[in-house]
Amino acid sequence: MPTHFYLLIVFLGVAAFYDIKYSRLPNWLNVSGAMVGLLFHLFFNQLDGLLNSVFGLLAGGGIMLVLYIFKAIGAGDVKLFAAIGAISGVLFTLYSIMYSIIFAGFIAIIILLFTKTFLVNMTLAFYHIFESIRDKSLTPLDDFKNNISNRFPFIYAVIPGVVTSFYYMYLA
Repeated sequence: MPTHFYLLIVFLGVAAFYDIKYSRLPNWLNVSGAMVGLLFHLFFNQLDGLLNSVFGLLAGGGIMLVLYIFKAIGAGDVKLFAAIGAISGVLFTLYSIMYSIIFAGFIAIIILLFTKTFLVNMTLAFYHIFESIRDKSLTPLDDFKNNISNRFPFIYAVIPGVVTSFYYMYLA
């Protein structure tokens, strides 16, 4: 196992603790993870490692920023993937994002299927979509979005996404 993955395991363990317990990822954690990743790669892999780390940071943060703009994830998750990118590099980060989004979709489907209000929410969603089309306004959709609270910590999808990425990149 590449040495920097030990850093990633520790970082994700602490991130999981904070995200599950407090529903937030502190800035000090994400900044520390990114700095440790950058310095690690600079020290052990010189300029090539530093560049891979910087591009990983930019790729992870940049792609997740798009999801944040659409309010699919929180700001802490953007910074989390920037730090993952700094620790693990570009390619691993891109795979981790892809698998994390897939796992998040599975988790969301499970939550929807086992929530008693699933049919009510689906009926309301179609009603609000129809209202939005009829009124040519997004206000009904915004009202609907504010009433739904089936959220879960994204770390539940990140950890299996990172593990799957590791498996396919290094073990398979």
